[in-house]
Amino acid sequence: MRIKRCARIALTLAAAAMLTPAQAQDKKGAAVDEVFADLAKPGSPGCALAVARNGKTLYEKGYGLANIEQNVGITPQTVFDIGSTSKQFTAASILLLEKQGKLSVNDDIRKYLPEIPDYGHKITILHLLNHTSGLRDYLTLFELAGIDTDSVTTDDDALGIIVNQKALNFEPGSEWLYSNSGFFLLSLVVKRVSGKTLAQFAAENIFTPLDMKSTLYRYGHTQLVPNRALAYEVKDLGYSLDVSYFEQTGDGAVHTSVGDLLKWDENFYSGQVGGKEFLAELQEPGRLNNGKTLNYAKGLMVEKYRGLAIVEHGGSWGGYRAQLLRFPEQHFSVACLCNVGNAGPEKRVLRVADIYLSEQMKEPAPRAKERGPREKRESVALAPESLARYQGSFRSEELRATYLLAVGDGKLKLTKLESGGGFLRAPDEMELRPVGSDEFTVDAEGLQFRFEHDGSGNVSGFKLDAGRTKGIEFQRKK
Repeated sequence: MRIKRCARIALTLAAAAMLTPAQAQDKKGAAVDEVFADLAKPGSPGCALAVARNGKTLYEKGYGLANIEQNVGITPQTVFDIGSTSKQFTAASILLLEKQGKLSVNDDIRKYLPEIPDYGHKITILHLLNHTSGLRDYLTLFELAGIDTDSVTTDDDALGIIVNQKALNFEPGSEWLYSNSGFFLLSLVVKRVSGKTLAQFAAENIFTPLDMKSTLYRYGHTQLVPNRALAYEVKDLGYSLDVSYFEQTGDGAVHTSVGDLLKWDENFYSGQVGGKEFLAELQEPGRLNNGKTLNYAKGLMVEKYRGLAIVEHGGSWGGYRAQLLRFPEQHFSVACLCNVGNAGPEKRVLRVADIYLSEQMKEPAPRAKERGPREKRESVALAPESLARYQGSFRSEELRATYLLAVGDGKLKLTKLESGGGFLRAPDEMELRPVGSDEFTVDAEGLQFRFEHDGSGNVSGFKLDAGRTKGIEFQRKK
């Protein structure tokens, strides 16, 4: 009896020892669930998550709803629009064409896009890949021209507004400024060089070879995407739908699942698609003309986190949010895809990484910084009669839009935006706050107006800066 009892105890202890790794994994899983606890409440949109190490999935889960109206939950198989996280697939397509000998990243883009104006400086494909081209961001241009994100826009619309620009933000290669124009134009380069759309080329050369069955470029606003999550924005006490109808690709438009993203991520170790040299080039940081090395490669950010090297890129479009984070030396990755605008996956993936890699990290986790109010220039007092000289209609041929400025309640305001021969929208009146001699700002929108005068001293126009787009010219209408 004693022998049998001892044997049972030994078996029990052995079983307990065997469960220890699983228990440890369960503990980490519970900690990960806590990271997404706020999105697991009833009726909330949320996120899909997948964590992988050494090519194997450690943890995957869905939090919240993919479709609020139908009460459909998010799973690891749910498909999301990944916004700018798509850029690495566009970059990969370009480098695969280079590998095939069909182009060089040092080629002048006007070799393939002759309609782009000659700005007096050579713009290369590499400039587009590194965000150093100086081309104005077409999404910002759309916004300035009054094109609503709920509108349907096409390749022709995007190319048209880019081609219409009379100047660059800066000389190519002299600065870095994120611009969606570059990656949209790369999609056209792929089409003109390969004879296939970017959607077709990527499917044949990347998605199919890697068995990414849930992944595609959504190139049409009526195109059906199986298992797709809808996207939402927080509105009042509930949610509103926020799904884009833009049809252009290159800068975004890839739809995929977290599982498929990890298949792509694993290719950075296997080299199944492209090979090692191709992958090294994809992750090689760009350089400015002065030799300064950037932390941006080709559709990928190359940085450090808590002493460890990371490669990552986020995405934001409509109410969709995405983040793919890789620790190459640890062969560890986190993919997080969300369908609500305030999800903040870029912070969540780092918290997940902390759970799994804290022992290998050399620095303490940084404290979350509270965002203070945007630093503002001091206002300059102007009398109503002084403001009156800035009133009137001002036309930008680059945007094909007219801004109507008027004085009301002792303030200069943007009251209407005219585009395409008719008022496209009548926005909430935007106050132009005076901050200097002939300088005004719209704080909430990040707009800066710099007024100019003719030879008689009359206000003749202004130049408009808006983040990724600078120096748009407006002339007073006669």
